[in-house]
Amino acid sequence: MTSPQPATTAPARPDDAAAGALFDAVATEHATIYGYGVVSAHSDPEINYLVSAAMREHRARREAAIALLDEQGIAAPLPAAGYSLPIDVQTPAEATNLAITMEQDTATAWRAVVEQATDPAVRTFGVTALTECAVLAARWRRVRGDTSVTVAFPGGAE
Repeated sequence: MTSPQPATTAPARPDDAAAGALFDAVATEHATIYGYGVVSAHSDPEINYLVSAAMREHRARREAAIALLDEQGIAAPLPAAGYSLPIDVQTPAEATNLAITMEQDTATAWRAVVEQATDPAVRTFGVTALTECAVLAARWRRVRGDTSVTVAFPGGAE
């Protein structure tokens, strides 16, 4: 008879501010990738190109950020089995709003990385990630029909 395997313990968030911000950004990327599955299910087919591009971008960024954590000897956060969405999504308009909200939330996470990073390579990565989130948010705002699609300080409340 074999003994049961111990349960896998989720990695703890690092105490260091810079590593913690990067850890949080990876966790946010996990949630965003999950959320884009919901966006995909409820979006109009003619914007599938944008859903696919966003999912591809977030997956690549997540994997690259996990590699950055690994280089620092830090275990990355694990994705959850499911996530609570910030809004109920039943229509294409609600799916677009969810995409915008997720891009704003992800930009906030990457802005924290930029603010906390002490490693120039991590800071550069964070700036690129923040910029990419801002661009995706602008593309989704255009889909929504907003007259102004950009914000002055992505990832912030200013």
